[in-house]
Amino acid sequence: MDPAGRSEATGGMDPAGRSEATVGSDPRGGRRPGSRMAVDVLVYTVARILLVLVLAVAIWVGGQLLGIRDFPVVVPALFAIVIAFPLGIWLFAPLRRRATASIAVFDERRRRDRERLRARLSGDGPPA
Repeated sequence: MDPAGRSEATGGMDPAGRSEATVGSDPRGGRRPGSRMAVDVLVYTVARILLVLVLAVAIWVGGQLLGIRDFPVVVPALFAIVIAFPLGIWLFAPLRRRATASIAVFDERRRRDRERLRARLSGDGPPA
């Protein structure tokens, strides 16, 4: 092992050609950027859907309180969707930024892996 903790036998690379020091690492301390991305995007998506549901129920209850008894469910649902678009962007900005950052980390890693693979296939990369 060298001082950075890489194996001398493999030249510091894992079998896939990635640096052993960065395999499975995530800048935010997680193990896999793909799973972190999935969680962040899922949390943001669920928050947006819950906002639509809460707004739809609030509009429906408001209609009931105003005495509108024959109120189709699709009307508050459509109004909730229209209202939730801009409101969700504003309310869930931190979640959106976190999801976007996770996607960027994942995309950057895929781009680097693809470049390494192309270099190895063309014979420019380190021996496997």
